[in-house]
Amino acid sequence: MLSFDKENIVKNFTSKGVFPHQMAFTLLLPFRNIIFSPKKLIQRLELKSDMRALEVGSGPGYFSVYVAKNLQKGILVLADIQKEMLSKARKRLVRKKIFNTEYYLCDGESFNFTDNSFDRIFLVTVIGEVENKKLYFQEFYRILKPEGILSISELAGDPDKMKPEEIRSLAEGVGFSFYKFYGNKKNYTINFLKK
Repeated sequence: MLSFDKENIVKNFTSKGVFPHQMAFTLLLPFRNIIFSPKKLIQRLELKSDMRALEVGSGPGYFSVYVAKNLQKGILVLADIQKEMLSKARKRLVRKKIFNTEYYLCDGESFNFTDNSFDRIFLVTVIGEVENKKLYFQEFYRILKPEGILSISELAGDPDKMKPEEIRSLAEGVGFSFYKFYGNKKNYTINFLKK
């Protein structure tokens, strides 16, 4: 039975769908900086120290540490569909003495936040895993403040990677305006504004 579980975990690790929490350690490997560094993400988010940001699909908190440190007077809410990922992220941030964070377990459909709650919402290699993308984009629009930025980053090698034009169509379909594009079609960040 144990070997069957290992096989399923490895299969899920290399195929489409929700990233298995058992492989979370791979998301913390420093070589990720070569492809997409937290510093690059922070620049693309145009963060200010007093903002309230939502990271959807935080996993074990690879980017969370750096974003939270940049929100010295603000708050970072880490959201994930797997409670195990949130637990790993919480332990990691507490170990690094970062406490300007909150944790939110997603249900895959809606977000229990009031309208206009966040200055920034960001996702890194996550949107392709979301089952009902249109519903999520509607929720992002609802909970983002006017003039807030929705930022979506996609990287080469992700089996769920979406094309920029697919993401743009979804975002503009619920009311977002295209704002900026960084990178290239292999590794990119696309930002949208809520007007």
